[in-house]
Amino acid sequence: MAEASSGLGTFEKYLAAWVALCMVLGLLLSQYFPALGIAINSLQVAGISIPIGICLFLMMYPALLNLQLSELKKLARDPKPIILTLVSNWIWAPLVTAFLAYVLLAGYDQLIVSLILLGSSPCTAMVLVWGVLAEGNQEQNVINTSLNTVTIMFLYVPIVSLLTGIQNIQIDRLALLVSVFMFIGIPLVLGYISKRSIVSRKGLSWFDDVYRPVVGKIAILALLTTLIVLFSLNGNVLIENPGEMILVSIPLLLGFAIVVGINLVATKLAGFRYREAIISVIIGSSSHFEIAIATAISLYGLGSQAALGTTMGLFWEVPIMLSLVYVGKKLNNKGFWKTD
Repeated sequence: MAEASSGLGTFEKYLAAWVALCMVLGLLLSQYFPALGIAINSLQVAGISIPIGICLFLMMYPALLNLQLSELKKLARDPKPIILTLVSNWIWAPLVTAFLAYVLLAGYDQLIVSLILLGSSPCTAMVLVWGVLAEGNQEQNVINTSLNTVTIMFLYVPIVSLLTGIQNIQIDRLALLVSVFMFIGIPLVLGYISKRSIVSRKGLSWFDDVYRPVVGKIAILALLTTLIVLFSLNGNVLIENPGEMILVSIPLLLGFAIVVGINLVATKLAGFRYREAIISVIIGSSSHFEIAIATAISLYGLGSQAALGTTMGLFWEVPIMLSLVYVGKKLNNKGFWKTD
């Protein structure tokens, strides 16, 4: 969602503040203009709100512009950091998140599903920015995000289905599959086609320096718009039950701490240098909150606990990842990882 090579812009730097502001604005709208959110959500086709569907597409499209198939050919050069990150993305993170959800959110099936959606969706967008800020290995960063973009197409539905099925939580698996097709498959294809077309006509520099930053900011605006509508629809429920946001935040934060801890230890035991280790930790510990939110809305609707649960994942993601960048640099200064 942001141009990796230029680091974190002013708008993106304060994303957590914008998210909080939109949550408050949505709550206010729910109390003083409740018809607005309802009217937006009523414009539906096949159960999906048209305005929100457009916003969700605009959220996903810039992230999937990051796919670089040519980079995947470099996997054989040093596969160990890539393999460790994939293990974290598709084994440690989903299992830890699901376990905590089942233990700490018993009786809240939609909140459990929201955590599973977050834990089973490795990030493919903002990690490019976090990697730049952490001064990690950017070639590894691009390879990993490209690989995640491909693997999420095939692994997201089976893993979410498996983890929800452990406790017989019923979800519409066909709707889950359709969500992946709509919010990953279609943007992925269009992203690949548009990138080739733009690069051939305008050049790679124009694509990277002009096009991607613009659509990245549009994606964030679409995300914030979705949050306003989401909280305007759920305002009364949240005001009457504020404990739900705290309740879902506990396993989210605990899960992050555990997964980060596992990745820190794993990268140290594997003998990684800082530049490779920090990328493995960042990518292996982050979530693709865009697809999680899109899938939750598709499965349960805007006014659902699942949609709110995935939104809390977004709320915590930005400050936590910025903190991880800081912690990684501190650990490196103390000689935690192997030195050159």
